[in-house]
Amino acid sequence: MIDLTIQHEALQRGIERAKERNIIIPTLKQQRNPNLIPPAIVSNLKQVGLWDISPANLFRISWRNEPTLSGGGFGPVNMVEFPPELTGVSARIIAVVGKWFPTGAHKVGAAFGCLVPRLVTGQFDPSSQKAVWPSTGNYCRGGAYDSALLGCQSIAILPEGMSKERFTWLEGVAGEIIKTPGSESNVKEIFDKCWELRNSGQDLTIFNQFDEFGNYLWHHEITGGAFLSLLEQAMRPTDTVRGYVAATGSGGTLAAGDALKKAFHTCKIAATEATQCPTLLQNGFGEHRIEGIGDKHVPWIHNVKNTDMVIGIDDEAPISLIRLFNEPAGQQYLASQGVEADLIEKLPWLGISSVSNLLSSIKFAKYYELNEEDIVLTVLTDSMEMYQSRLEEMTTERGAFTELDAAGTYHRYLLGSTIDYVQELSYYDRKRIHNLKYYTWIEQQGKTYDEIQAQWYDKNYWDDIPKLSDEIDGLIEAFNEQTGLQP
Repeated sequence: MIDLTIQHEALQRGIERAKERNIIIPTLKQQRNPNLIPPAIVSNLKQVGLWDISPANLFRISWRNEPTLSGGGFGPVNMVEFPPELTGVSARIIAVVGKWFPTGAHKVGAAFGCLVPRLVTGQFDPSSQKAVWPSTGNYCRGGAYDSALLGCQSIAILPEGMSKERFTWLEGVAGEIIKTPGSESNVKEIFDKCWELRNSGQDLTIFNQFDEFGNYLWHHEITGGAFLSLLEQAMRPTDTVRGYVAATGSGGTLAAGDALKKAFHTCKIAATEATQCPTLLQNGFGEHRIEGIGDKHVPWIHNVKNTDMVIGIDDEAPISLIRLFNEPAGQQYLASQGVEADLIEKLPWLGISSVSNLLSSIKFAKYYELNEEDIVLTVLTDSMEMYQSRLEEMTTERGAFTELDAAGTYHRYLLGSTIDYVQELSYYDRKRIHNLKYYTWIEQQGKTYDEIQAQWYDKNYWDDIPKLSDEIDGLIEAFNEQTGLQP
């Protein structure tokens, strides 16, 4: 699943490249607990901006960055708790915040999880190979950024219909940008472009987040670890962790739920998707506007057997709510309804898919009739930095956002949220969803029948992936030692 076979000649070239560019690679343990980072590195970060193309920012691939754009250190996990005045439910909905990663999105971590195991084994040679990052948005941004930090050439692949902010930023970071037809829901077109590149004769490695178990492992260990750290501080003696909610996406972020279930055995994992493209709910297809969550297939790295619920969200709800959360009339109306100013200031920390995750958490809480001693956890994958153009487009299309619009949006999509398009998964519901992997991954992408069976029937298949983290950390430490740069 994660091949750690050493390719010695390429590894030596990678070590030389790291030495030339003054690159020290953080371990997974250091990303999970920045207190383990050497003081000299922490001190150096005081001179580095959060988004700077500086190798030092590899150490900022963490949920625990100080929430500042330049010179920050580390602290507690960045989080937001959403109160009943906003959600309409008494359950405690708590989210970790992706805005304070380099690039403004947590996908930079998933890209690190895919790239670094191959770099420190010599399976990827940064001196000659290009790193290819297929994505519906933030992952290719994170991959291009990690590639730039590590001195690799990169190719970013994403649909042409994604927000213009993504393309503008990529133009200064990625070596090459390939725009595929369609928008959020057109994942197969991305996969087709990957096959075209494989057959082109170029010397490249494709880091496909949808089938790379480094993505799963990074989220299990780092995102899962962030939640466990957060709960140590936020959880009261009478509280119960009832659920973890995340968009299907690449399947990686859902892996944090697997880590949470090991610590809290009654915690349920809910995967969310757009009702306009109900792949998990109805074996369906379609097109929607919740950017960055992937569609019309089941990711190879999604542990479907451990998923308890599917929640569908109408894409109009998060599209309307980003206006409520960001337009002056919306923020003023929220204040009139008792939402505190400190939270209103943080609402721009939610991008479109983050709002979808919040709505799914509300539906989860309503479905199970949760109370103030129940905790629902979710993820704010990115912020409105990626979507200001969408606000401008809606003002052009719909006119100014008024107090009346704010009242309607607040009461319809937050307080008025319902439990439609919610399905608890039985054993055979899960198996139905798992079986959908066959058509993408066995028929189209070259995976084996034996492995898709192992994903379902082998008790150790998913548990064996996180066990590789110590071995990967050992390889990272050996790599750093050979560069001679470790303080």
